[in-house]
Amino acid sequence: MLLRPITQCILRAPIYSGPYPLILKNGFKFISPRGVCSQDEGNRIEKTRNIGIIAHIDAGKTTTTERMLYYSGYTRRIGNVDEGSTVTDFLPAERARGVTIQSAAISFNWPPLPTQEVLFSKPKAAESPVLSHDINLIDTPGHADFTFEVVRSLRILDGAICILDGVAGVEAQTEKVWHQAAEYDIPRIIYINKLDRDGASFARAVQDVAVRLKIWPAVCQIPWWEGGNGRFMGVGDAITLQAYQWGEGGDGKEFAVLQIKDLATAPVFAEEITRARIALVELLSEHDDGMVEKFIEYDEDHLVIPAKDILASLRKCVINNSAKIVPIFAGASFRNIGVQPLLDAVVQLLPAPTETPIPAVSLGKITGSMKDLLDGRLIAEQSRSMPKKAITTSKKHDTSLIRNLEACALAFKVVHDPRRGALVYIRVYSGKLKRNTLLFNTNLQVSERAQRLLKMYASDSVEVAEISAGQIGVIPGLKYARTGDTLISYTGSSPKSKPPAPLHLLQLRPIEVPPAVFFAGIEPNSLGDQKGVAAALALLIREDPSLQLSVDEDSGQTLLSGMGEFHLEIAGGRLINDLKAKASMGKIEIAYREAILQPSRQEFHLFDKEIAGKRSKAGCIASVTLVSDTNSATNEPSEGDEFTLSQDGNQITISIRAGDRSSEHAASHIENLIPPPLTLKTVYTSLVSGALAALGRGITHSFPVRNTHVYLTLDPTTHLFPETTPAALSSAARIATKAALQATTSEAGSALLELVMNVIISVDEASLGVVSSDISSARGGHILSLDDAPAAGRGEDDMSRIDVSKVYIPPDPFHSTLPSSSSEEVVSNIDSTRLRTITARVPLKEMVGYLKHLRSLTGGRGTFVMSPDRFERVVGQREKSLLKELRGY
Repeated sequence: MLLRPITQCILRAPIYSGPYPLILKNGFKFISPRGVCSQDEGNRIEKTRNIGIIAHIDAGKTTTTERMLYYSGYTRRIGNVDEGSTVTDFLPAERARGVTIQSAAISFNWPPLPTQEVLFSKPKAAESPVLSHDINLIDTPGHADFTFEVVRSLRILDGAICILDGVAGVEAQTEKVWHQAAEYDIPRIIYINKLDRDGASFARAVQDVAVRLKIWPAVCQIPWWEGGNGRFMGVGDAITLQAYQWGEGGDGKEFAVLQIKDLATAPVFAEEITRARIALVELLSEHDDGMVEKFIEYDEDHLVIPAKDILASLRKCVINNSAKIVPIFAGASFRNIGVQPLLDAVVQLLPAPTETPIPAVSLGKITGSMKDLLDGRLIAEQSRSMPKKAITTSKKHDTSLIRNLEACALAFKVVHDPRRGALVYIRVYSGKLKRNTLLFNTNLQVSERAQRLLKMYASDSVEVAEISAGQIGVIPGLKYARTGDTLISYTGSSPKSKPPAPLHLLQLRPIEVPPAVFFAGIEPNSLGDQKGVAAALALLIREDPSLQLSVDEDSGQTLLSGMGEFHLEIAGGRLINDLKAKASMGKIEIAYREAILQPSRQEFHLFDKEIAGKRSKAGCIASVTLVSDTNSATNEPSEGDEFTLSQDGNQITISIRAGDRSSEHAASHIENLIPPPLTLKTVYTSLVSGALAALGRGITHSFPVRNTHVYLTLDPTTHLFPETTPAALSSAARIATKAALQATTSEAGSALLELVMNVIISVDEASLGVVSSDISSARGGHILSLDDAPAAGRGEDDMSRIDVSKVYIPPDPFHSTLPSSSSEEVVSNIDSTRLRTITARVPLKEMVGYLKHLRSLTGGRGTFVMSPDRFERVVGQREKSLLKELRGY
């Protein structure tokens, strides 16, 4: 049953508000400057919970975490997000903005560890029979721009608490993180928070869970309002058939535990608790045969089934995700209501590391599970793919290979600390990782030594001797390890050698990095600052792989891309303020191109100048035409040795002919007609370089020229001289090509080209119309198709629907805030959640900053990815406005 930890008590009973771990004896030790207790080594892995808190922004994740730390005895005061005094939001930017930017790991015990001496004069409450568990908790960001922080945290977690805002219900980022957790098959429980606020509706939130998340809500607690519709004062527990009542004000450590028979003043609430128990038993019976047996065993009486049996059935359904049942709990963390029962649920319902799906591994092209690896089956299978001679050798060493594998861990996060250097966060999946162990990075094929091992408590750390399987820790000082790398330790390993095959190929499932959708330019303050900026950018990208770096070939501008405007704003602040890079961040420069509109006549140029005191002389004939008109061009050369090169959307054809001689005769003597020291290869290279230089700057707008076919004709008998040098030949080709471009531009003008992107937008059905209209009208895009989004990309079956009429939804005393649950409206709500995909072609200029606009159109639910397609001509009013913007007048 949901047993009360020793920090909880009945209001009328003696009060114990500890523990304060100041003096610890007999097997307990003080290990953290913040007062965290830890038992000596030997804690069973079954008593470990690796959990994360996931939610939409401003749902109360950090506030709930602060209460967990306070009630567990880790802190002596409750931190406040608005005051910037929280433990897990320790970055200056987080405290200034009041939002979580990076995930923070922290460890504590629940129920709190007992102490032999307590330095305060208050009587002890009875010790709880629930054994203390080690909880490794990760508080994740809720902003959509930091979704990668959530992804890499979920990759190594065993369970999660999904927090909902009682006023807003299931929001955009709630759906996103829920499906991300589903992709990793992570068991979850739901905590509906902020039920003390005006407009909060527990009933509507439960309905949202069924409709939008498409799972069966198992309502384990219902809210308790004073007088039925007054102040939120506690919760009713359908599992234990008890009510928990908190007094107004206070720190929430003291609360009353009341039986149903004690609720004479609240008969309606007591009756609703029994209804919730009946609904819970009925729901579990539909998905667990064990609960059916218990129901029959207790004469089909829902109320007499012991709480421990209900917990066992509920736990089985939670860990088995296929049941699609998720427990629902209630509270108001800011008012210190409901957090202790939530912690009990973490211990009693979420799995230990040994109960989670076996992690997937690979040995080269052979895939399997960690269990297959440790049993030797994976190595045996990999051996069968080797040559016969190697198979014999491999079989002899299969057992010793596994026996000598000391530890296998996954690096899921890298943080640069100004005092301790790079901090690599790891999750150990097999064995024990010991201090001063040599680690081999199977992704990079390099070895590094873990000279120290740390246990992190947000920004604080404690050095430990080893990190066991199922635990989360930190290795400081690694130079090469990145997010997603697999680290192994092996008996007898050496810095100069790899582990024996095939262990050097062992890799855990990597962490997928989402594509970047927002771009900004990074400019060093001076040329001398380039090296320092590059080093700082390398550190920044190692920390956050969702940031990507590229260099625009046209402008030379360094581009930093990320998940959104806020993401890049934070990254820029960290780059300049924390990493001390002397640079500035600005808007991305859009690359445009020019194109000719008609073919030109042939232009001849003879280059004859002195260069560095030495005469240089060479000639060349050039003409240009449109790439699309190549086949119909009348001035295409037909004689001599000819070849065509394609580059950057242009084509360059070089024709070398020898006077009036026949093509066959000219080709056979072409080498002899080139004056030494020039060679045929040098001539081709010089001519191509000259043509490319001319195409690099257009005549009208100075943008690079595209979609142009350049014909260069060279007659060695009249265009090459003893004074001809490669530079002279290149200059002749450049000037002749420039003259051809000038001739066609003066007659017909030129066209302005812009880059068009292939864009795939995912939106819900309700937003499909407004987003499609915005793309086609306001942004000048062309919609190619409207399709259903693939269900596989969601991590769950999107087509499965929950019959809301069969879901237990407790009555809401605030009827005005609860929407109608008629069947027609429910169906409408369900259909509106169906994901649709818009495939379109949109100019790049219109996609800059589009993510923020898309979120505003879709209530935060829309996402998109894009890739370059091709350059297209800008016409009409759009061309006029674009030219006006480029000219500045």
